[in-house]
Amino acid sequence: MKVYRAADAPSGGLAGESVAVLGYGNLGRSAALNLRDSGAKVRIGNREDDYAALARADGFEVVPPAEAATDTMVFVLLPDEVIPAVFEGEIAPALRAGAAVAFGSGYCLAFELIRPPDHVDVLLLAPRLAGRQARTRYQAGEGFWAIVGVEADRTGQAQRRLLGLAEGLGVLRAGAVEMTAAGEAALDLFVEQTVGAVLGTAMLLAFDVGTRAGIPPEVLVMEMYMSGEMEGVFRSFRETGFLRASEEHGPTALFGGITRTLEMDREALAASFQTILDDIASGAFARRFQDEATNGYPMLSVAREMTRGTSPITDAEDRLRRLMQSRP
Repeated sequence: MKVYRAADAPSGGLAGESVAVLGYGNLGRSAALNLRDSGAKVRIGNREDDYAALARADGFEVVPPAEAATDTMVFVLLPDEVIPAVFEGEIAPALRAGAAVAFGSGYCLAFELIRPPDHVDVLLLAPRLAGRQARTRYQAGEGFWAIVGVEADRTGQAQRRLLGLAEGLGVLRAGAVEMTAAGEAALDLFVEQTVGAVLGTAMLLAFDVGTRAGIPPEVLVMEMYMSGEMEGVFRSFRETGFLRASEEHGPTALFGGITRTLEMDREALAASFQTILDDIASGAFARRFQDEATNGYPMLSVAREMTRGTSPITDAEDRLRRLMQSRP
């Protein structure tokens, strides 16, 4: 595994580059602020909306995406499903020969939803944490991890440009792991759709079964995540190791955890995970998600109604929050 760090930063960084950040959402804003603070010349490509207003309030020049795409380095940080139409209609026709186009996710490249022109460098720089955290880590001087890669080197300078961008963002203070766009996309989607789905399902089922058995709902959400204990568990995974962190828990927890784990149908779960990975790698998931976007996000609309509406677990969280905020 190839890892790049601060010592790999090129001399001059992004000197001579004019960087356009396309999209001023959560990650776009952090990327633009970090790059500007690192001395890069940055402007924002965004349609006229609240994000454009925020970018101007932050002191950036904001222009339409097609105009921003004429800069020497274009960092595309739009939502995955939005990129294909915007790229074909506004970005690709504006890209200059010898420019570099970088993507914050391997998704569109991996599943061939876009085809960058053959006269530009094509780069991947995919942060491994949310945008706000990328900004906070940068300001603290800590940096953050990312996956990087050169998908096409048309100028002979693609690697230097990629590492210059990574340095400007603050990535090289921590580390950049080299992968292809296809590898990054598979990794990202696989973990979201397996580990994320199982954790979410487990918490909702535990809440349902526990409350029906008479456990107070407020105590259940406190025990599962609102006390902060779970954050400490995941911190231990990072600092100590996934298996070794178990020694920080008492014998009761360790005994119960290992015996219940052994009782689970691991073969069925592994088969489900393999099916998910095969579906992702084949491009089938990406095709379904593009259909979802084309049809006006029917499934996401239902999901958002569920997450934004009332529910027993949300009500329990609200009650517990009020208790936590009250003073004796």
